[in-house]
Amino acid sequence: MARRSDSLDTPKGLRNRFVPRVGGGDRVGRFSEGFARAMGTSYFLVGMTVIVVAWLAYNSYSPPASQFDPIGTNFTLLTLILSLQASYAAPLILLAQNRQADRDRVQFEQDRQRAERTLADTEYLAREVVSLRLAVKELASKEFIRAELRAMLEELGKDRMPNGTAS
Repeated sequence: MARRSDSLDTPKGLRNRFVPRVGGGDRVGRFSEGFARAMGTSYFLVGMTVIVVAWLAYNSYSPPASQFDPIGTNFTLLTLILSLQASYAAPLILLAQNRQADRDRVQFEQDRQRAERTLADTEYLAREVVSLRLAVKELASKEFIRAELRAMLEELGKDRMPNGTAS
C-alpha cells in the first residue's frame, strides 16, 4: 500500500511530491520523537552530567600520557562532541514538535466536529422536548374531563326533567 505524501509524518511545508522520503516512511519521525522524549527526562540529564564530570575528572587528574582530551587543549574533544550532540538534537526536537503540532491540529479538528454534532443533537433534543411539552398541554386534564362530564350530566338532567320537575 503506497503512503500519501501529505500524511502527518511529513512537515506541513514539505508535503509535496518533490521532497524525497528518508528511510522507511515514518521511521525518522518516530526516532525523533523517541529521541526528544528521552532527552527530556531526568535520567538523561543525570547520565549526561555523570559522563561530563567523569570525562573532566579523568582528563584532569590522570597522567598526561593517558589523557585523550587533555586540559591543555581546553577539552576540545568534549566541546566537539557536545556541539555535535546539540546540532543533531535541535532539529530532531523541532521535528518531534512539528509532528505533535500536526497531531494536535487533527485532534482539534476532530474535537470541533464532535462539538458541532453534539450541539446539533442538543438542539434537536431541545426541539423535541418543546414539542412534547406543547403536546402535553393540549391533552385534556382530569379537571377538564370532570367539568365536561358534569356539564353533560346537567344537560341530560335538564332534558329528562321538563321545567325542573321530576317525571
